[in-house]
Order: sequence, then structure tokens, then C-alpha cells
Amino acid sequence: MDKKFVYFFGGGKAEGNASQRSILGGKGANLAEMTNIGIPVPPGFTISAEMCDVYFREGKIPQEVDREIDEHLNKLEQLLGTAFGSAENPLLVSVRSGAAQSMPGMMDSVLNLGMNKTTIQAMIRKSGNERFVWDGYRRFINMFGDVVMGIEHEKFEHIFQQKKDEAGVKQDTDLDTSGMKDLCERYLELYQKTTGESFPDNPREQLSKAIEAVFKSWNNPRAVKYREINHITDLVGTAVNVQTMVFGNMGSTSGTGVLFSRNPSTGEKKLYGEYLMNAQGEDVVAGIRTPHPIEDMRTQNLSMYDQILEISNRLEKHYKEMQDMEFTIQEGTLYFLQTRTGKRTAPAAVKIAVDMVEEGLIDRDTALMRIEANQLDQLLHPMFDPSVEKKVVAQGLPASPGAASGRVVFTAEDAEEWAAQKEKVILVRIETSPEDIGGMNVSQGILTARGGMTSHAAVVARGMGKCCVAGCGNLNVNYAQRSFSVGGVTVKEGDWISLDGTAGEVMLGKVPTIKPELTGNFARLMNWADEVKRLKVKTNADNPRDSQVARDFGAQGIGLCRTEHMFFEGDRIKAVREMILSKEETGRKKALDKLLPMQKEDFKGIFKVMDGLPVIIRLLDPPLHEFLPKEEEEIQEVTAEMGVDAVELKALIESMHEFNPMLGFRGCRLGVSYPEITEMQARAILEAAVECRAEGIDAIPQIEVPLIGNVKEFALNKIIVERVAGEMGLIRGKDYWVGTMIEVPRAAITADEIAPEVDFMSFGTNDLTQMGCGFSRDDAGKFLKKYVELGIYDRDPFQTIDQAGVGKLMKICVDNARKTKPQIEIGICGEHGGEPASVEFCHKIGLNDVSCSPYRVPIARLAAAQAAIKEKQGK
Repeated sequence: MDKKFVYFFGGGKAEGNASQRSILGGKGANLAEMTNIGIPVPPGFTISAEMCDVYFREGKIPQEVDREIDEHLNKLEQLLGTAFGSAENPLLVSVRSGAAQSMPGMMDSVLNLGMNKTTIQAMIRKSGNERFVWDGYRRFINMFGDVVMGIEHEKFEHIFQQKKDEAGVKQDTDLDTSGMKDLCERYLELYQKTTGESFPDNPREQLSKAIEAVFKSWNNPRAVKYREINHITDLVGTAVNVQTMVFGNMGSTSGTGVLFSRNPSTGEKKLYGEYLMNAQGEDVVAGIRTPHPIEDMRTQNLSMYDQILEISNRLEKHYKEMQDMEFTIQEGTLYFLQTRTGKRTAPAAVKIAVDMVEEGLIDRDTALMRIEANQLDQLLHPMFDPSVEKKVVAQGLPASPGAASGRVVFTAEDAEEWAAQKEKVILVRIETSPEDIGGMNVSQGILTARGGMTSHAAVVARGMGKCCVAGCGNLNVNYAQRSFSVGGVTVKEGDWISLDGTAGEVMLGKVPTIKPELTGNFARLMNWADEVKRLKVKTNADNPRDSQVARDFGAQGIGLCRTEHMFFEGDRIKAVREMILSKEETGRKKALDKLLPMQKEDFKGIFKVMDGLPVIIRLLDPPLHEFLPKEEEEIQEVTAEMGVDAVELKALIESMHEFNPMLGFRGCRLGVSYPEITEMQARAILEAAVECRAEGIDAIPQIEVPLIGNVKEFALNKIIVERVAGEMGLIRGKDYWVGTMIEVPRAAITADEIAPEVDFMSFGTNDLTQMGCGFSRDDAGKFLKKYVELGIYDRDPFQTIDQAGVGKLMKICVDNARKTKPQIEIGICGEHGGEPASVEFCHKIGLNDVSCSPYRVPIARLAAAQAAIKEKQGK
């Protein structure tokens, strides 16, 4: 092979640098960079991530690469004056993973490699510390046995605990030299018994097996799951770093620690971390001993603290980013073993980004790119107190972020009843429907056994800013017994549970929450985002409360107001049912006349909140059968209340049944068949606007016709709206606007015909995805996860726009529409409007705006800014 696969670092210079993350992995690239800028780094070499890909394809490390490893091993020995397996001056190394994208703790490492009977004696003579040597050897046997040979770590721990009990000691450090030596013998016996072979004595054999084990760890279950959760799909594998060992467990002048250049929880500009003297790195993170705050080193060893602080500051200034570092002190000499960009909470991310701009380290564009848009969820919703222990009993989909605790109820009616008595409730349903809206509104959170990220529960909860865990498949909900069971635990009505909508977790009991604070830094960052973004960010809101929340979060209008949600409130459902039950137009109009003043007041409330901003109001969309009763008990109530025959009502319900209601009698089709519905809604919207204007409110109504596939469907509904407006003396394009949703593939393809007829277009990407992919969003959960695992789709297309398929439909639509109407405004109002990758795609294809749930408005604003910055940078 002519290609280079092994890269050296040491002696003040390295063969790589920080720009080579894709080849050397994050850890290897940073070790090379630190070496080049003079940070004290133990020397070594990195085997590239590309070799990981080769290893999995060929099932072995090629001989040519083995020779390259030997060459770099010899170079390391010459630099240090040591040798693998030497009886005089032995070389010991660590073998660690390191992918281009940080995956902390997901892959494997082996420390103290190179120890055998010969090198142990040499190390005892050199160090004069026999206990330290045997302690190092037992760690090596444990790690090698676990990582390389698959012996369960707990088996080693069990032997260790037995030995401590025999010796009458509690702490690992209290076991004396003879105890450590005996422990190593017992570890070796376990190794022989479990593997059927002796522990390898040849250091080169140890190294080869360890390198292969680290490569293999790229595909261990936790690493695969981590990449799945974090949508890491474009990496070829992990690099392997072979680095000279330095020891923090050689006595009181040695130690090890982990630190951050700033506080990762708060963002405070202050060294943050922990350390232990006379310890190796895993002791700090394993909780075997209680580490000390890094500040304690000021009093224990001020000179060493100053060295650590100076290097920490130097690395942060060099990378212009908060750093997460590991260090070891070996007999008074300081070494840095790793640095990487530090993970942080959303409040810390915002503070650090703004502070670094003020400090002159970075510019505003860099600050905006530093923050992961989805992280802002942490700032916008309650969070559980991280210091409290939680009992997680079930895992579902993180459908709507936040943290909520409440007493379990199983019906929307009970939720409203209990809430009226000042009880905090969690609504638990097999799945929700529009009729549950009242109960959902008063609940602290919603838990469903069925449904996905765009299910009714998920969409409505996000719109309300409610915490929701959906699609919790292991949940067995029993309405009759008013209980649910999961994993052998039964939870009854009235019991307390807690939901983590950000993690998708269901917990027993009442877990305390804390309210994140929206600081001045957050507002500054959002202002910077608004200065650079091109896309307008609107909101999906159906009532004044949600509208106000969205406006406070910076929404530039309403991109979707769903009128059907209003029909379920109070006595309105009676009028809707009266309309449906009427056999003639006069009866339908009489019922609609009852609804008109109610709808008008709804729209006035929204116009007042959104004073001066456009409000897109979608005409009635769902099938009419959704407004009719389903259960026998409810049917009997309706027949008694409305004075209709039960048999006749059941026959009507049966006649309105549809095999596929999502493709049935809904949307614009209602207005075509029953124009009086469109007429009533248009009149309510326009009268509300006129009355608001009389009060000095700048109402900007934009009426949206849903689900058109043919321009003639739109034209028939537009004629009705224009007639109503004409009766009121209103002018289209000045006093009101009429547009359409693009949800049907045929509409996207024929956008050149539709555009001249409409004032605006808005993609309804939930339905467009359903029809474009041929999926039912309520049923696709049964197989979509497998599709993503197999790579058929990179991600669930209901969570992020399927750019290769549905995205092409959108691009065709935009291009065709602007051929016949260049200045037409086109937006998106599906749930994708608040998902960062989808927002970036909308920017790329030239949309004018995105619309999302109120609590995702800041996320969309940041994502829109990041899309504009990437375009400016040519990415």
C-alpha cells in the first residue's frame, strides 16, 4: 500500500495537525496539534480512521500496515531510549480510540500495555515502588481481558472485592503490595479459565490484539446506538492512538485529572474540573475514590495549579473554543493527554458564545455556529433537577421537550375535571384525537402508547409547549381498570409519574423540576441571528395564548392557524354536529350561523396579539366524521342532547366511515361540496379583521385553502371568499390575501398553474411526506425505524425532510411556481419548520419563511441564521 496510515507525534513536532480530524480522529488530530504548539504531550503515533474501514472490509490489518506500525514503534523507542519488553528500560503504552466526532465513553481503551514478568521487574527496580507496579499490572489484565477478550468487567471487580474483604480494607488504595500481587495471580487465573489460553507475555502481540479490539469497538452496541441517536452517519471508523504511558499512581507527587477551561454547566469563565493524587485516569471517572475540585490544588500545589491554568488558557485561545482536557502528573512533571471541544448545557453554550465575542476570541457568525440549534430546547422548557435520583420505568419517543410531573388520568374529561380542582395531571392515552384537546390543554404532560413524532399528541403538545412522550410501545394501557402497566409495574389513576419529553423517559413519582432562565445573553444571540438570517420565522398557533408565546419568542407572524381545534371548545361541538346532521343547506347554514360569532371572536383574539404581523388561517381541514361520537355511551348522550334517533345517527356515522380518511372527504373538498362552510369561515375571518382595524389593530388576514391537488379546487373556494369580501367592500391583495397549502404531490408538480391564482403557498410537509413516500404517519412507526437502521432512509422522513424525495417535489414546486409568478411568497408550516436540517433545506431552495410550534421559534431563528452563514461561507 502506497497510502500512509500511521502518523507520529513527539519530540516537539507531529506528522499531523488539527485539520486532519477525518483521518486522525479528533483525539489524534488534537494530540498532533498540541505537540506542534509545545504542549507537554507523551509521544506516540496514530493509526488512521481509514485503516478501521480497511480492517472491517478485509478482516485484518494488512502486513504493510503492520510494518508501518513497527517503524513508528521503533521511532518511539529511539526517542525515549526505551524498548518494548526491555528488562532494563521498558516501554509501556496506552491504546485508545478516537473518531472524527467525539463519542465519549462509547469505544474502548487499554492502558499499561507492554507489562509482563520481565518488564514488571524492570519497573520495580526503576520506580522503587513495587505496589505501584503490581497495581498497574492488575489494571492491565482487567482492561485487556475485558476489551480484547470479552471477559466481563464485573468478574474482575468481584475478585477485587473478595480480596479487599479478606484483607479487611475498604479502599482500593488500602490494599498492600502482597495483596496486589496476589490479586494479579487471581486475575490471571480468571483469564486462563475464561479464555482457555495464557495471558500474552509478548508486548507486540498485546499491541496487535489491542489495536484490533479498539477498531472492533467502533461497532459495539453502545457506539452504534450513540451514532444513531446523534445522527452520525458519515464517518468511516475510529482512529487508534498508541501513546506512551505516564503514571499518576506513582505516589504522592503523582496524580491525574479532568478539567474544562470554563464551567460546562453555567459557562462561567473559570477552571472547572477534578483531580486525584496517586491515581490513574479511570479512578477519577469511575467513582472508586472521591476526587477533589481542581481549585483545591491551589492550596495543595500552587505551582502545579498555575501550570495547568496556563496550559488550559493557551489551549482555549489556540482553539478559540472551550476545552475539555485530561492531564497526568508523573512524579512532579505535568503531561496533557487529551484536549477536545467541551460538551456543555444550552445555558453554558449561550454564555460562552456571547462572552467569547466580547473577549474578541470569535466573531458573531462563529458564535451563532457554535450552538446546536436543538440545544435551545433546554432553555425553553422546564428541566428535571439533575441532582435528584430518578426511577425510569419506560422509554418512548421524545415527542415534545420539557419536564412534567402529575397524577395519572386516562380521559380528557377527567383531566379537565381534576385540573379544575387544582390537581396537576398527566394525560395517559393509547393515542390522542382532536377531541382530547381540552384535556391536553390542562395537563402538565401527555403520554401515549402509540403514535410517532408527528402524531396528533406530538404536534399538539409541541404547539402548546407541553411535555409529551409518545409511542411508548411497552405501555399496556387498560382504560377499564384505569391503569397502565410496564415492566412489571402497575400505575393506577391518581398515581404520580414524571415525564422527560427531551429524553423520552417515563419515571415513577414526582421528580422536582427547575426553570431554566432566559438571560440577556440569549436575547443578544437571537438578535444576532435575526441580523443574518434571510428566512422569516412564523409560528403555528390556534389561540391568543400560543400566539403571545410565539411573539415573545420572536415569531414574525402566524404561518398556520388550524381552525378545527376551535370547533371542539365548549358548546361549539354541538353546532358542528348539528351542521353535519342537517340534510339540507338551510339546516347547515343555520348551524353555521351559530358558529360564526364564536369563530370571529377567536380570530379577533389572535389578530390583537399579532398586531401588524400576517396571520395565515387554514380553512377546515379534517374529515367531518372526526366531530361525531364514536363510543356507544357518547352516541346515546348525543341522541338525547340533540333529539335525533340513535339508529339514524349510527347509520350516518357508518355512512361517513372512510377506509383512508387522510385521502378522503377533507380539506378543500369540504368547501367544494359544502360551500357554506367556506363562506362562514371567510366571513368570520374578514369580519374579525374589519372590527380589529376599527379598534386600531393592524390585522393582516391570509386565508389558506388546504389539500388542493387541482387548481380548479382552489378556484372554487377562492370565488366564495372573494364574494364574501366583495360584500364587505374589501380588496384582495390590500385588505386580505388568499393562498393554498401544497400537500398533494399533484399540486407540487402543477405549481405553475396554481401560482397565478394564489397570493401565497405554504408546504404542509406532514401530508406531503405521507403522500410523497406512500406512508401513513400513524402506522409507519412499525417499520420506519428498521428502514433507518438499514440506511433506506438516513432519518425518519416525518422528523426531517426527505431531501432526496419529498425535497425534490418541493424544489420542483418552487421552481415551477416562480416561472409563472416570480415574486410569490412560499413557506412551510408542517412540523419540519422547526427542525434545523429542514430549515437549512428550506433556505437552500429559496423559501420565504418557515413556521413552527411556538416553543421552537428560537430554534428555527438560529437554524435560519446558521443556514445563511453556511451559504456565505460557501458550505
